[in-house]
Formats: sequence, C-alpha cells, structure tokens
Amino acid sequence: MADAVVEFLLANLKELLLYHVDLLSGVKDQVESLHRELSLMKAFLKDSREKRSEYEYVRELVRQITDVSYEAEDVIDTFVVIASMQKARSTMKRVLHAYDHSTRMVNVAKQIESIKIKVKEIYDKKMFGIENLYSGEVSRKNSPKKKPVVEVENVVGLNDEANIIVGLLTKGTEHLEVVSIVGMGGLGKTTLAKKVFTHPSIEYHFYNRAWIYMSQEYSRREVFLDILDAMGLRTDQMSKMSDDRLAEELCGHLRSNRYLIVIDDVWTNDAWNDIKMAFPNTSNGSRILLTSRNTEVAKHANPYSDPHQLRFLTVEESWELLCRKVFREGSCLPELEELGRSIAQKCYGLPLAIVVVSGLLSKKPKTRDWWKRVAESVSAYVAKDPEQCMDVLALSYKHLPDHLKVCFIYFGVFPEDFEIPVWRLLRLWVAEGFIQQTGHESVEDTAEEFLEDLVDRNLVLVAKRRANGRIKSCRIHDMLRDLCLREGAVEKFLQVIKGYAPDHSPSSSIPYFRRLCVHSHVLDFISSKPSSPHVRSLLCFDSDERDVPREHTSFTHEGFRLVRILDMRSILFSRFPNEIVQLVHLRLLAIFGRFKVVPSSISNLWNLQTLIVGTTWRSLDIQADIWKMLQFRHLHTSGLSCLHGPRAETRKDNEDPFVRRNIQTICTISPECCKENILARTPNLKKLGIRGKLITLTDLSLFDNLAKLDNLETLKLLNDTFPLHPSQCNIPFLPPSYKFPPNLKKLTLSDTLLEWENMSVLGMLPNLEVLKLKDHAFKGSRWEPLDGGFRLLRVLQLGRSDLVYWHASAHHFPRLERVVLKHCTSLEEIPHGLGEVSALQNMEIYWPTPAAAASARRIQQQKQQVPRLVDNKFKLHIYPPDV
Repeated sequence: MADAVVEFLLANLKELLLYHVDLLSGVKDQVESLHRELSLMKAFLKDSREKRSEYEYVRELVRQITDVSYEAEDVIDTFVVIASMQKARSTMKRVLHAYDHSTRMVNVAKQIESIKIKVKEIYDKKMFGIENLYSGEVSRKNSPKKKPVVEVENVVGLNDEANIIVGLLTKGTEHLEVVSIVGMGGLGKTTLAKKVFTHPSIEYHFYNRAWIYMSQEYSRREVFLDILDAMGLRTDQMSKMSDDRLAEELCGHLRSNRYLIVIDDVWTNDAWNDIKMAFPNTSNGSRILLTSRNTEVAKHANPYSDPHQLRFLTVEESWELLCRKVFREGSCLPELEELGRSIAQKCYGLPLAIVVVSGLLSKKPKTRDWWKRVAESVSAYVAKDPEQCMDVLALSYKHLPDHLKVCFIYFGVFPEDFEIPVWRLLRLWVAEGFIQQTGHESVEDTAEEFLEDLVDRNLVLVAKRRANGRIKSCRIHDMLRDLCLREGAVEKFLQVIKGYAPDHSPSSSIPYFRRLCVHSHVLDFISSKPSSPHVRSLLCFDSDERDVPREHTSFTHEGFRLVRILDMRSILFSRFPNEIVQLVHLRLLAIFGRFKVVPSSISNLWNLQTLIVGTTWRSLDIQADIWKMLQFRHLHTSGLSCLHGPRAETRKDNEDPFVRRNIQTICTISPECCKENILARTPNLKKLGIRGKLITLTDLSLFDNLAKLDNLETLKLLNDTFPLHPSQCNIPFLPPSYKFPPNLKKLTLSDTLLEWENMSVLGMLPNLEVLKLKDHAFKGSRWEPLDGGFRLLRVLQLGRSDLVYWHASAHHFPRLERVVLKHCTSLEEIPHGLGEVSALQNMEIYWPTPAAAASARRIQQQKQQVPRLVDNKFKLHIYPPDV
C-alpha cells in the first residue's frame, strides 16, 4: 500500500511542478526537494518488497513512510487550495489578503522542512536496518509451511464435480495432460482433489500416484523428493543429489508406468515451470492434476483446455453442510431451522465459511438466542476465527503485486451484495490514481486489464458480461469484502459508516482515513456536519432516494476541502451545489438533483476527469466549458443534454487549445450538439451517445461529422421525440455506410422505425461486432439480409418489432456467436440457417411465439448433431419456459 501512496504523491507533485507552478509561488524549491527525497523512498519500497513478509523491521519502516507521505500530501494539498483561492480573488482582495497568504507560505515551508527531516530519519534508520538484516539483529518473522487438513468424507456438493474430474483424468488422449481445478480460497479445491485422488477408478487406473502440497513458499528440491517419497522410491543417496539430478531421477522412474501427480496449491507460472521437466510424456495416458487460485496459472500449464472452475455451493447444499457439521448424524431442531438456513445462506456458498461458523455454533448450547446473534452478523463471527478462514483468504491478497493490492482493497467501498458496474469502478480507480500511464495504452484499458487479472485470481466474481465478452458488472464475495475492510482499516485506507447516528461527534466518527463510504442514513450523516481534512474520497450509497435540505448542500466544501472523489448519486440535490467548484482537487464528480443547468464555474476544476450528472428534468444544459479542462475524459449525463462549443481561447501555441485528446466518453447529448466545432475537437472519442430527434442529424447534415471520429468504437442513437410519437418524427433512411465512424464496433438503435432495407447499410460497416436493435428500431414484416454483409458481427440483439419473416444463413452472419430476441411476438420462425453458423454458441429468446421457440430448439438439435460441433457448447435460453 505504501508503494501506491508514494507513487500517487510523486505524480501529484510532478503535475503541480509542471503545470501549476504558479500556485507554488514561495515554496517551489521546498516542493522540488521533497519530491527528490520521496523518490529515494520509492526506490527503497521497490527494493524491500520481498523482505516485508519476513522482517518486522522493514514493515515498520514501510508504515512510517506511509504516514509521512500522507502528512506531506495533506500539507501540499491544503496549500494548493489556499493558493487557488488567493488566485481567484480580485486584485484588491489579493492585496488585502497578501499578508495572510505570505504567512501561510512561511508556515507551509516550515512544515515541508519538518517532513523532510522525518524522511531523512527514516532513510537513516533504513540504512542501519538493512546492514543488520542478514546478521540476525533485526527481528524476522518465520511462517512455516503448513499442509492443509483435508476432510474427504463429510463433504457436500462435490460428487458431480468429482465425477467430471475423474472423467477428464481417465479418458481422452494418451498424451500427458494437465487437468486443473481453480477457484477462490476456501472453495474446496484441495478437498475435491483429495476426493478424486482416493476415488476407486483413479486408484485402479493409475499405477503410480503421488500427492504434493506446493503453496507460495516451495522448494523445488523438496517437491521432487516428496514425489519420490510418495511413490516409495526415495533413497538416502537422493538427499545428496542436485535439483536437476533429482528431476532426471524422477523422470526416469515415471517413464515405465502410467502415473498421476496431484500438485496442490500452485501460485505462479514460474512454480509450474520449475518442476514440469520431471514429468515425461510417455503417451500412456499419464496426468497431472493441479489446483490453483489463479486461472492464468492453470491456462499456462495447459493452454489447450479450459480449467475446471469450482462452483460455489447452492443454498440447499450450504444448509446440508451446516447440518452435517453441527448435528453430525442427527437432524436440526425445528425451532432452529429458519435461523440455521439464514446463517448458511449468508455464507454465500463458501464451504470454508460454513465450516467455521458451524464450529462456532457447535461450541455453545443450541439455543435460539445464540443462533439469532450469529445470524445477525455471520461475517463478524467468521472473522473472529482468523486462522481458519480470514488468514486463508488473506493469502490471495498478500500474494498480489502492489498495483493490484490497492485495486482489490478498494472493493470494500461498495456495500454488501452490490453489483458493481465496471465502467463506474474503472472511472473510480483512475480518479484515485491507482492506474499509471504506460506507453500508448489508455489508463482505462490498463484498469480493465487489472480487473481481468483479479478475476483470473478468483478474487472478483463476474456478475454480467457484455455482448463482446468484456465484463459489464462484477461483485465480490462477502468474506473477501470483510478482508478488504480489515486490510483497509489497518492501512488507514478506507472506513465504512453504516447506520450513522446523528448524535455522534463527527470528529470522533471520522478518524485518519483517506476514503469515507456512507452506506446508509446518508442524510443523518450530512446533517451532523461531518468534517475531516484527511478524506480524499467521499462515496455515498443509500437504497432510498432522499432530498438534501438546502442548508446542507455546502457540507462538502465546509468539511471535505481536499476531496478528490465525490460520488453523491444516492441523494437528491434541490439545486446544483455551486460550492463544489471550490474543491479544486476534485477528479470525479457524480451528482443527482432537480436542476437543469451544470454551471460554467465547473470549468475551473482543472483536475476533473469524470463528470456524472443525473437530473429529474428531461433536458440538461452543460454550460461548463470542458474544452478548458486539461484532464477531462468522461461526460455522463441523463436526459437530453446540450453541450456547448468552446467560448474563447485559453492559450496560444501550435496546437488548437480546444482540441481535447483525453476525452473518451460523451453521453448522452442532443443531436443539435453534433456540430463540427464539438465533435472535431474530440479526436480520440471512443463512446458517443446521442438522444433526441435524430432526424436533425440528417436534415442538418450533422451525420457527416460522425465520419470524422476515427477512434469511435461505440455509438448509441436513441430517437427521443417526446411529446410526439416516434412514427411522427422518424428517420426515413440511414446515410451511406461511409458516413459512419470507420472503426465502429458497437451500434445501438432505438425507436428509429427504419425499414428493413436499411440493414444493408449496417451490414457494410467494416468493423461492426455488436448490433443492438432495441424496441422499434426497425419496422416491417420481412427481413432478408443481403449476401456479403456483417462480416465481423458477433452479437445481434432484436427488440420489439412487427417482424414476421426473417430469412438468414451462415452466408449472412459468418461469425455470429450470440443472438438475443426480446419481445419479438410476431416472429414466426428463427431462421434455420443460423444453425449452420459454426461460431454460434448462445441464443436467448424472451417471450417468443410457440413456433419461434420450436424453431430455436430445432437449431439446438441441429448444432448437436453435427460431429465437428459436439464441443461447441451451444446454449439455448427461452423465457418463459414453454415445456
């Protein structure tokens, strides 16, 4: 965590020195000197990463570096706020406040010097400590490797899983194969592997078998010796052999017979690479069974076959396991069953959590009062036994690289069971400064890679995927969320306020935490006039929409002047809180209210990257001049939003000062805003949403401006003609394909009421992969696609329409993978030719006619009967079920 804190502080100081040096007048030299001192600390942090888990002394130094970095951040950020206020004053007021400002500069200079002294003291301690690390004078924490205790008999929900793994091990090719079981910690990977290892079919099929436990800390030499020992082949002479010689010895013994080696708990690709040369491929059906928390490790060991993803227990399986653990051979008392089922359900299918809570229930008399207490706070009771559960889960966190640790802990800011929109999560990570620019890749793309990495490590669960396969929303297991909160508290990273009491003292309720998350009773929290100079992120979540009284709309400026992230979408502002414009460090602002205008003063927030505004009105006037904002990247608004072009020049150089290459998202704006002086100034725009009377785009030739957006990948066209019906103001035809953005990958149309003949235009879009035709996008009873179109289309979605006949084949959609039909209540048949599309894997139909549902099943049968498509994994979903 210290690495991220120092990295972010250095980036902020560098940005101030490069672009806002005028605000540092009088303290510039001190800030530059502090930057150099902290750069040394950054180097130390990098060099000390491997030693932190071993030496308490190093961990203490890291904690001190974190604290002094936070202190420096507070001093600099506070001074920037004061300096920006002085700069914004009139000439007369600047003169009147000159003495106060000069005094503050002197104080800041003294504070920075004091911080530099602390940094030097830490550096001196570091030099002394490092010299003694290996001489034994500094305490070292040993963590002996422990083999897990595995119970095979009294388990639930693994029989079907075990049979699948047994089949993978005993069938298939004669070549050596690696079969992997992956899943989050505590899910039962080791238990399943042990059940398979002792299965009668496995004992019969494999003459040579061995089980080894690898874990994070392993010895290559010990691994080879353990396998030889398990097979009864180890001799005294082998203890004197080198690692490579042992590998050769083991390889030689394994050549003679079919073998199965179970390698439990492999953490890295390097760990597999270290030992794989000892396993010969003798073409006799030998197998390696590998368990890991990291899907990437499994795919590295066998890139030709997907690993087996171990599932969570169902609600009934969870209840069955709890009963077995608590009551052994008996049955649950009737008066405890309802509470017991609630407890089991709150373990969210994680066997380890169920086992731990079952142990707690067994230790005390089985009374309703005791079970009710546990049911009210299952996670808290599980956390009381860290050695059994939380420490097991924490291994995954401790093994993360530093850049992922901070991203993972951040999941603690969200409430329990919260389905997190990925676009929102990535915006927050970037605004927090967790993602650093590397090369030409955008920070958003890097952030998405970080999320995929956490998913591969089975720390984050995918809730929904987009049509193109990317993650749309995600969530985190409740036990892992508790881990985030625990680690977040230790690192002073975040605090969650839940059930806030209005009589609490704000100063005592908000200690030295950098992020504050209010999960309920938001208005009680606001009315208490909270205040903290340390908070950098304030996020509010509340299931009930509540109005903020006028007298409290300025609470953020009064209590949280250094905040960088302000996410207040769970409350309703009666007016736009103009005091927000004084929060000069703000990077992300999300706000909702009864206002029609986003004022021009927002343009003064030079750090703002993301602006998310929701309004109860149909239209919103964005008066903020985003062309003045150097860091601005994303604009998300509701309703029909009006975005204005640049008003006046802000600087003179070789490049147009109003071209904003950072801007990637603008949605949604009215068609009238699609003018050249707006769209031409966003050359790197990736996502654009347009809502309003779309006929304006063609009548005023504004559609031509879309063709100039070379980097646009996603376009939404929503024909909102209120109060008129869409049929009274629809687009008569689509413009030629060359007037669309050249690299468009995803297109969404709604209420456009186009004739099906216009689909030929969309079919000619060269890079189109996802086409969503929502309600009333097209009209007419017959659609017959033309040959040669939709060469790259992978996803097709059709909403409400009067379509009756649709003819299509593999020639029309050669790469189609997924088809979604929603409320196509007139469609008589789904084209049987789609069954010939080899790439088609998924078909979802909602409220179809009986004939359409029957045709979909015929396509399913057709896919299953083609031999080469047996492993196509075609899935058909029909709702509501008609059989």
